[in-house]
Amino acid sequence: MASLLGRLLGLIPPFPWYRRLVRPLLFRLPPETAQQLAERALGVRSFWRLAASLHADGAAHTTMAGIPLRNPVGLAAGFDKQCALLDPLGDLGFGYVVGGTVTFDARPGNPRPRLMRLPERESLINALGFPSDGLDAVARRLRALRRRPAVVLVSIAALDEAETERCMEVLEPLVEGIELNISSPNTEGLRRFQEPDRLRALLERLNARRSKPLFVKLPPYRDEPERENVLSLLRVCAEVGVSGVTAINTVPTDEPRMATGRGGISGAAILPDMLRIIPELRREAGGGMTINACGGIASAADAAAALDAGADTVQLYTALVYRGPGVVREITAGLASRERSGTKSEHMETGSR
Repeated sequence: MASLLGRLLGLIPPFPWYRRLVRPLLFRLPPETAQQLAERALGVRSFWRLAASLHADGAAHTTMAGIPLRNPVGLAAGFDKQCALLDPLGDLGFGYVVGGTVTFDARPGNPRPRLMRLPERESLINALGFPSDGLDAVARRLRALRRRPAVVLVSIAALDEAETERCMEVLEPLVEGIELNISSPNTEGLRRFQEPDRLRALLERLNARRSKPLFVKLPPYRDEPERENVLSLLRVCAEVGVSGVTAINTVPTDEPRMATGRGGISGAAILPDMLRIIPELRREAGGGMTINACGGIASAADAAAALDAGADTVQLYTALVYRGPGVVREITAGLASRERSGTKSEHMETGSR
């Protein structure tokens, strides 16, 4: 039965069934309602487990700050904020998944409307503001994880030094690494850790207690003062000895349709920003720090461009909304084919490593 189902699934192209049948229905709904339906579908875990068993793994194994990965494609923080679906998400083919962002206390996030689609750009604008069930609820879910088809990281919010430290202490034993979010444009309190001295003090505090890899999620930049500040933050990360960075977070934008009047763009619209920034981070960091590229990746070509620009792994989220769950296998298969042929992306930055 499984082999017959596998042959049938093999006849279905990775994207059209989603684009032609599922996405039009989901896009008739408000974005957050559509997200809830997607989460319910992922909750049918036996289906995703079977689907995973019918596909060979894609790209060759790699490592991220010493963590073995079956492939370099990760799920970015934000899709599974409450860490409730990490196993079925891993079944989609990711090498690793990042749950969260988790906050110490439960939070409702920003008022609605706080999420909107930009279909013509395959992008989203979000002003969610860290809705979270809180540390204790997330820790219970992580303790209950059993299969872990993909490596699990968790994103924690840098809102308060003591609370951030407590989140790391509780969650680090339950996952393979921590990603520290200092860069969401939608949450009050984070920007103070975009000051190098404040970030250094926080990282030194976390370093004194951590035993697993720690990654810092950096903001994007679009002008020279912002660029110099982000590079200063990167230098702090290197000097303190964190394992790596993730870049970039969503790009801030004014949006009067959001209740907050502002939001962050994700998806294809920010791919050029990410590909511009990653080589500069690599040149500044040298070869010793892991860089996870995040921003607009929706195809094997996008992922290859980011890897050639200096990234060690890539992360995606918005591509799931526009291209469906098959996008993960498409990207990993494309990267595997590229590796076998020995080719590199035309976007490669010479000397970026």
